Amino acid sequence: MIAVIRLAALLLAPGIAVAQGTEVPFGGLSHDASLPLEITADNLELDQAAGTAIFTGTVKAGQGTLRMAADRMEVYYSDSSGSGTGAIERMQADGNVTLSNGTEAAESAAATYDVASGIIEMEGDVLLTQGANALSSERLRIDLNSGQGALEGRVRTIFVPSSGADQ
Repeated sequence: MIAVIRLAALLLAPGIAVAQGTEVPFGGLSHDASLPLEITADNLELDQAAGTAIFTGTVKAGQGTLRMAADRMEVYYSDSSGSGTGAIERMQADGNVTLSNGTEAAESAAATYDVASGIIEMEGDVLLTQGANALSSERLRIDLNSGQGALEGRVRTIFVPSSGADQ
């Protein structure tokens, strides 16, 4: 009980739990971008001329242990050969976006995944959970190669101390 009261006091203290931007480790979100990317959805619209595919209705994408879900996901292909079989350059997810890998998960209104660079940018009411801890902001940028992330725009954090912290 004392730990809960201390945590509440820290969260209510000005400047302690709220910041304009912060960097956080994302060790659990690092992954291998060379793995196959599987996408399932209720509907698919292809535009070979534009090099895009639009997935709608319960869209779920997975690459290794990394998972992303959204109401709508547009996939952009690189196609220098003109054959329509190019590699995925990036994915734009919109509506009820979730990203997860192990005990780390994030939610937002929209997200862009640049597959080649391994960068995921989420925006719009971002909520990140790492175990029992929660962080919220307007934007989240995750570098899957380095395992680092940055939250920007009125960051709020809630850290839950371990059970033996006060003993």
